[in-house]
Amino acid sequence: MIRILRLTCLAAACAALFLACDDDDGDGGNAAARLGVGEGCAQSSDCPALPQEEGADMGPALECLPFKGGYCGLTGCQGDDDCPSGSACVTQGGANYCFLVCNEKPDCNAYRDAEDESNCSANAEFVSDRAGRKACVPPTGS
Repeated sequence: MIRILRLTCLAAACAALFLACDDDDGDGGNAAARLGVGEGCAQSSDCPALPQEEGADMGPALECLPFKGGYCGLTGCQGDDDCPSGSACVTQGGANYCFLVCNEKPDCNAYRDAEDESNCSANAEFVSDRAGRKACVPPTGS
């Protein structure tokens, strides 16, 4: 009986760990990445609109932010609650932007050209300070 209980607990713990790490569709991206946050762009029309709750119209379109290779995101956030899930409000160059959160550099560049890769940076200045996070910071310039 005790052995069955231990195996059940072990199986439950493994399932919880798997679900916590799963990205829903196996494409390697989080929710914000699937919405287009962090993608390269040439103009704002290259960035998708954000979906709203079921039955509502599409939300605001992501903007093509003025970074090298463009960067689909949002400007003017005051905290993470202003950003899509899986992204965070980061101060860069005196302005606040919603940037994709990441664990490592490949998380940032699935939809970016090699010459315009973003870096997964622990040095990003998060508006809502939460230790241990990293953000996909695009290259500056044009």
